[in-house]
Parts: sequence; C-alpha cells; structure tokens
Amino acid sequence: MITCVVTYTVDPRKIADFERFAQRWMSLVNEHGGTHHGYFLPSEGASDQALALFSFPSLAAYEEYRALFGVHPDFVAADAIRDESGCVLRYERTFMRPLLP
Repeated sequence: MITCVVTYTVDPRKIADFERFAQRWMSLVNEHGGTHHGYFLPSEGASDQALALFSFPSLAAYEEYRALFGVHPDFVAADAIRDESGCVLRYERTFMRPLLP
C-alpha cells in the first residue's frame, strides 16, 4: 500500500471553493481504485494549510489513476474548480507507507 499526503496552501477566503474541489476528488479517488482518508481543513492555528490523505494498493495502481489526469472529463472538471476559483495557491505531494496495527 502507498499513501499520498498532499499539503495544500489555500486561500482562506475561498474555503468553500476548496471544499467543493475536495469533495469531487474524494469521489474520484474512491471511484478509481483508491481509498480516500479525507481532507483536513484549517481550524485552529494557520488558516491557509490543508491536507489530503489517500491510499492505493500499489504504486502501479496509483500510476493508473494518475494517467487519467488531464484526459478523463471528470478529472478535468475537478481541476477546473481549483483553477477557476484560485482556492489552491500551491501544493506538494509526499508518498508514505502506513504502519498499521
């Protein structure tokens, strides 16, 4: 299993747009072979940081999912929410392997 942790810097004035973007991506990950563990939005402290965590059974499965970016109409529409609203200022991906009980 591989888990992707995405750290976002978001525009705090556009949290509602970010939530629409996040809801769509949670569905897409789950529909295309992954398990989304949720988005974690600002509450206390920094108001411009958010996280997303999702897992795929393998790096190969994740790469199949990534091949749909920019091609599959649902993926293009989800990215359009981000791009048109400007809710995400930047993001970075880190891959981790979970240690579970």
